[in-house]
Amino acid sequence: MEKTVNQKAWFLVLPVLFLVAFSAVLPLMTVVNYAFQDTFGNNQFFWAGLSWFSDLLHSDRMWSALGRQMVFSIIILAIEVPLGIFVALNMPKKGFWASFCLVTMSLPLLIPWNVVGTIWQIFGRVDIGLLGYTLDKLGIPYNYTQEFYAAWATVIVMDVWHWTSLVALLAYAGLQSIPDAYYQAAKIDQASRWKVFRFIELPKIMGVMMIAILLRFMDSFMIYTEPFVVTGGGPGNSTTFLSIDLVKMALGQFDLGPAAAFSLMYFLVIMLISWVFYTIMTNLEKREGA
Repeated sequence: MEKTVNQKAWFLVLPVLFLVAFSAVLPLMTVVNYAFQDTFGNNQFFWAGLSWFSDLLHSDRMWSALGRQMVFSIIILAIEVPLGIFVALNMPKKGFWASFCLVTMSLPLLIPWNVVGTIWQIFGRVDIGLLGYTLDKLGIPYNYTQEFYAAWATVIVMDVWHWTSLVALLAYAGLQSIPDAYYQAAKIDQASRWKVFRFIELPKIMGVMMIAILLRFMDSFMIYTEPFVVTGGGPGNSTTFLSIDLVKMALGQFDLGPAAAFSLMYFLVIMLISWVFYTIMTNLEKREGA
C-alpha cells in the first residue's frame, strides 16, 4: 500500500519563508549589489567588479582583524567549554539547589549585550570600579583603555562571565539525559570518577557539546557590542575584531563598497566554519548510531 504524502504542511511554512526572505534575503541582495559596485551618492552606481574583494584580500588590515578574531574565538572556546563542563558536573542533580543553580546560571544570559559592556566598563575603572580600584590598590597595573594585555584580559573575562552559563546549561542537560543504568554498571565495575567521565559522560554529551561549541564559536566570531562598549576596539587596534573593523569601514569611513565586500567575506567564513562543525556533528551521530 502506497503512502500518500500530504503537502499541505508547506502552507504553514510559507509565512516563515516570506518573513526570512524579507528580513534576510533582501538585505543580503542589497549588500551583494554594493559589493560589486561603487557609488558617489545620489543613487548613482558604477560597476567595480571584483576590485573590492581583491583589495581586501591584499589588505593587511583585514588579515590582522581576522587573526585577532580567530585568536579571541579560540581562547574563548578553550576556556568556556572545559569550564562549562566542570560546572555542570558539580551542579546538584535534584532538589531545591538544582533549581536554584539553574536559575542562577541563567541570569547572565538574560542581560543585554550593551548592558554587559557597560557593567564591565564601570567595573574595570580605576577610580570607581571595584575591579580596577582593587587591582590599583594591590599595586597591579591595570588600565584596559591603554594597555594591550589589560584590554584583552577584560574582554575575555567579560565574555567568559557572560556565556559560560550557556555551555554549562547545555552540558547539564546532556548529563541529565544519561540513564542511571550506566552509573550503576560503572559502580559495580568500581570505575574511578575519571573513567566514568571519560567513557560514559563525555561520549554521551559529545553531541550536545558540539552544538555548544558551534553556538559559542559563531557568537564569539560575531562579537561586537561588548568589546566596542568597553574598549572601542583599542588601545590602538588591539581589540578591533572583524565586526568592529567592518562597522568602522562602513559607518566611520563610509566606504560602502569595500564594507559590503568585507561583510560578504565575513559571512562566507562563518558559513564555512559552521559547515565544518555541522559535518563533524553528523559524523559523530552516525558513529553513535552504528
